[in-house]
Amino acid sequence: MRYCRFQNANGPQFGKIESRDGVDTITTLLPPWPESAASNANAAFQPIPLASAKLLAPTVPSKIICVGRNYRDHASEMGNDVPVEPLIFFKPPSAIIGPGDAIKLPPSTLTQRVDYEGELAFIIGKRCSKLTEKDDVRAYIRGYTCANDVTARDLQKKDGQWTRAKGFDTFCPLGPVVTDEVDVTAGIDVTTRLNGEQKQRGNTGEFIFAIDAVLRYITAAITLEPGDLILTGTPAGVSPMKSGDVVEVSISGIGTLRNSVA
Repeated sequence: MRYCRFQNANGPQFGKIESRDGVDTITTLLPPWPESAASNANAAFQPIPLASAKLLAPTVPSKIICVGRNYRDHASEMGNDVPVEPLIFFKPPSAIIGPGDAIKLPPSTLTQRVDYEGELAFIIGKRCSKLTEKDDVRAYIRGYTCANDVTARDLQKKDGQWTRAKGFDTFCPLGPVVTDEVDVTAGIDVTTRLNGEQKQRGNTGEFIFAIDAVLRYITAAITLEPGDLILTGTPAGVSPMKSGDVVEVSISGIGTLRNSVA
């Protein structure tokens, strides 16, 4: 299934996406997920083209957990060794913005370099804790989407830990849609463009730590709830953004997340 979260007269809603006459269309309101109880799947609804909808970030998570240095080439470009176990960190939910929203650069008195990091993300579908080799992690994943792990690179180096560098408001663009119809283990392409120029291109087949290993590692310590968001790491090619830029994260089988920079 493919779905999105969008704004209509009844407030934020989740909607199923289907192709009608070759056009992606929001055809049906979905029942509210646990993290978005305000949705009303019983409200009257006329199908609308996806391109006409005001799309919102497709989840409202209790937490965002990210995997750092999960591509060898990115670890190398940052001058770091390849990690021997998953390197995880948090971003605050307040960093999330949706498709088309603006990434707002902090004042230059705080940071002078803000980078894009295009990534595959996935959304937890049911509560999970202490997963083992016997557990099929696919049962806990609601679907996959595009994300941009925006990073104040100078603060990341200065602070030594990453909370501030990764946590500014608007530093987690997310969307446009969610799907469970992609095979990440077979390898799907992750591409980032800045002002139309390709800057990053990777494939999930290049992950140092596959999604099953990441979920087992995280849930050994942290219980994940429905709606929680996991970012899986970025390929090489990160570089700074400036006001007026447009950054696009495209993932095969999912779509393109597009945000301006202000």
